[in-house]
Amino acid sequence: MRKWKWSRIVMVFFVMLFLAACGGKSQESVLSKIEEKLEEADGYKVKAEMLMRTGQDEQVYEIDVWHKKQNFYRISLTNPQDEKGGQVILKNEEGVFVLTPALKKSFKFQSDWPDNSSQPYLLQSLVKDVVNDKEAVFETTDQHYIFQTKTNYQNNTLLPFQEIYFDKKEYTPVLVKVLDKDKKSQVEVRFSRFENNPDFATDDFKTEETLASLSATAEETVVTEAEEMPFTVMLPLYTAGSELVDKKEVETDEGKRVILTFAGEKNFTLVQQEEPTVETATTSEEVKGDMIHLGHAIGFITNQVIEWSKDGTHYMLASDELTKEELIEVAQSVQGQEVK
Repeated sequence: MRKWKWSRIVMVFFVMLFLAACGGKSQESVLSKIEEKLEEADGYKVKAEMLMRTGQDEQVYEIDVWHKKQNFYRISLTNPQDEKGGQVILKNEEGVFVLTPALKKSFKFQSDWPDNSSQPYLLQSLVKDVVNDKEAVFETTDQHYIFQTKTNYQNNTLLPFQEIYFDKKEYTPVLVKVLDKDKKSQVEVRFSRFENNPDFATDDFKTEETLASLSATAEETVVTEAEEMPFTVMLPLYTAGSELVDKKEVETDEGKRVILTFAGEKNFTLVQQEEPTVETATTSEEVKGDMIHLGHAIGFITNQVIEWSKDGTHYMLASDELTKEELIEVAQSVQGQEVK
């Protein structure tokens, strides 16, 4: 009887060893494999769809990400509802640019983007967030490895968490959910294609050549709409407890300018200016500030001012009383048309 018990104990011991050896991979081994694939690749191309719930209305973006190993990036963000086309973030040896092809305009940033903040559609940024979070939670499903980590959004502390899903076979991102403080998903990026080591043309990451090429394509698709589209005053749907108390319209050499003054719990000013298409695209306007994605457009924030362009209109939101988070929330909500 005693011999039978010892045989059973030994058998259970070896079964446990076998299960441990065949069990799921650890967080460290999965992360190491992802980093290895990223390091070995000369670049990648990604197609994804980004859903943003950070404003009053949901915004959907189609995203094309091109990355070349010399730390070059080209990210095209297109909102199907934007009648003037999308915008492109470009990083090359000259710096970081935001291009608006429909207006033939570009803005240059003195920035260490994308390293200065979390980027839910860039593999490098996702890996960096996992590595930097020593308290990251790791779990597996039948198809995915899942990391739950903190985010690093310099200009938005309202989105502190994220869930990152990697494909078990390919070790490529499948889904990223950016969560608010209540762990509710506010931004979702779904990856539909991930191509390693793609071919790039010589001019794919050059500023002037990229802007000229994209502007020609945008002009073909929006020229008739641009001629017919009237200047429309847009109002914020979130006003931080303030109300519109004054509206001034001014005619300038570039077109109509509207100045909206809001007063109440926290005062702020919203300026809207018609933005004509430039004839040439040989220079970039240099801006001092941090790039920020508002959901409906890419803009830049400096101190207590946010500026962005959308549908042929340039917006500037300024306040000495709104917090940075409130300023962003007001800017994200500038989607309501003025009632005549």
